[in-house]
Amino acid sequence: MANMVKTAEELAKEFREISAAEFFEKNRHLLGYENTTKALITVVKELVDNSLDACNEAGILPDIDVVIKELGENRYKVSVEDNGPGIVPEKLALAFGKLLYGTKFHRLVQGRGTQGIGASGAILYSQLTTGKPAKIISSTGKAVHYLEFMINITKNEPQIISNKTEKNDDDWHGIKIELEIEGRYIEKGQSVVEYLKQTGIANPYAKISFHGPNGKVTFERVTKELPKQPKEIKPHPHGVEIGILRRMTSYTKARNVVGFLRSDFSRVGKKTAIEMSKLARIPQSKKPHDLTYDEIQRLHNTMQSFKLMAPPLNCLSPLGEKLLEEGLRKETEAEYVVATSRPPSVYRGNPFQVEVCLGYGGKLPPDQTAQLFRLANKVPLLYHQSDCALTEAATEVDWRRYGFSQSQGQLPAGALAVLIHFASVWVPYTSEGKQAIADYPEILKEVKLGLQDAGRKLAHYVRHQIRIKEAKERAGLFEKYIAEVSEALSKISDVPKERIKTKLEAMLKKGKVIEDAMKQMPEEEVEERGKENTSEAEA
Repeated sequence: MANMVKTAEELAKEFREISAAEFFEKNRHLLGYENTTKALITVVKELVDNSLDACNEAGILPDIDVVIKELGENRYKVSVEDNGPGIVPEKLALAFGKLLYGTKFHRLVQGRGTQGIGASGAILYSQLTTGKPAKIISSTGKAVHYLEFMINITKNEPQIISNKTEKNDDDWHGIKIELEIEGRYIEKGQSVVEYLKQTGIANPYAKISFHGPNGKVTFERVTKELPKQPKEIKPHPHGVEIGILRRMTSYTKARNVVGFLRSDFSRVGKKTAIEMSKLARIPQSKKPHDLTYDEIQRLHNTMQSFKLMAPPLNCLSPLGEKLLEEGLRKETEAEYVVATSRPPSVYRGNPFQVEVCLGYGGKLPPDQTAQLFRLANKVPLLYHQSDCALTEAATEVDWRRYGFSQSQGQLPAGALAVLIHFASVWVPYTSEGKQAIADYPEILKEVKLGLQDAGRKLAHYVRHQIRIKEAKERAGLFEKYIAEVSEALSKISDVPKERIKTKLEAMLKKGKVIEDAMKQMPEEEVEERGKENTSEAEA
């Protein structure tokens, strides 16, 4: 039987638009829901990140409760509650029930979420794997609103099941989200506990309580100091591609090209705007809407080659060296911690800043590969470590210079924790799952410089500890054979054995006192005193 042949008209009838919800329902792996273990972590991550962002923007010290209850095989109830500002009732359903809906996508300001698919993506996954609706409780401090809904996949909008309001007798404010999902719970390696631990490191001002299937864990806050709030900036001319520029000329409210350049971009004043329009051979009074493709092309080329100041940096909110050290020390119990913050830099017109913190000794295992903590805008990156620019930079550093052993192309070995925080208005993730950062040359350079800065600080302490350890080993060996040495010297010199032994023990005791003093000395003094002790011993 001959195959049926369809006409173009018949094929045209099959075309239809798909919604964002429908696309991600069929491609959930793009959002981080690749398997049941990762899915459970991703749901918790998205909801906790949402809570931290809300609290930070409102200037509230976050108190977050995470509960995971096992309902059956590979089935869990997950709830996350915060003490944030809450959401007004008229925006509640859209905020969580519509993918790619939010306040941050079009803003150039540092934040955990930017795409508008984090929490709504988690709700979509819950609905897909269990068929159960999402339950949300919200209050801005007045009434308490209870919402139960599912996402209409074809329309990408919330479908309300129940919506009620009650009195708020406790003056509670915040958000509580409850979902039933398909997942797998583990407590080692890449797990919910590990994610929350690293979140505690990156957000030492937050208190996070976790009630899991095996009990309760609390990650206490160690400071009440919130990081500075970042401010939104306008696009920088060097970071705008020609397609975006063309779209901006269509939507601008400016009446002429000079006004457009001044009002819609950062670091462009009146004099600069006039000079740009002249170099691009565009009349200053021409309306942006009327620009031809060739004129837009010339304007774009001029903008890219024009020497301009770097974009403003108040759009960033780094943790700072003090908070980094407090966070890493709290969770790793390292003996010694150092941190460094690199000066802000720029890639493709987007400001970014790299912060590095190193922890050494203490309860860190000495016979394993160094622990690497990757953070982007204060959010832990647990997966795709080998695909991340932060990992690439860490392995390219020569850690042997700082007292650690290292195989080529690998992280160093030893009692070491390496934390790298990348802060930017636009993090170049390699996928929508937001687990790895793309390897832009500017980013790799800054991360390596940050690691080298911190490595030099740590090297002084590491070398100091190595010298003390070696001195103790020598003293231990000397103490072990002191009786035999005394007896041998007595036979050679005819001096009584006990007298020699007393003198040797006094020398040994003096050596231990010097070792204790060395621990408190600066590096330069330790080296000088070591030379003196060597001379005394030889004499």
